[in-house]
Amino acid sequence: MFSPYAIESMHKKKVPASITLSQGLLESGVGNSKLSRATNNHFGIKCGGNWNGESYRYDDDRPNECFRVYGSVLDSYEDHGDFLRTRSWYAPLFNLKITDYKGWAKGLKKAGYATDPKYPSKLIDIIEKYRLYEYDTK
Repeated sequence: MFSPYAIESMHKKKVPASITLSQGLLESGVGNSKLSRATNNHFGIKCGGNWNGESYRYDDDRPNECFRVYGSVLDSYEDHGDFLRTRSWYAPLFNLKITDYKGWAKGLKKAGYATDPKYPSKLIDIIEKYRLYEYDTK
């Protein structure tokens, strides 16, 4: 459903479409999590110091954490690429080939995107199960 957005973001922001799609599926519980339904935030992106938009409080790793609220899921996909491109700790990922989804999955965890130690294998499993890697060459 969101593959056109992920492909467009890949071309503009250089984040593999497979990574964007797998993160969106995992982080949002396939669009069904309470957080994603309340905020259109399919990536679990927290407010951070420079967020000026609407916010939503939700218990995640800690109680009452601040998450970004988007006007639409498309806005969430747009911001995902910007979020990764503008954080220096993700910069090494952009040296990887666009088709290196395994390197990206491991690099996201190493850079601190998620606290779950199984995060890379979960992303890789989703990518391989649904053949999302095919979108990285479109």
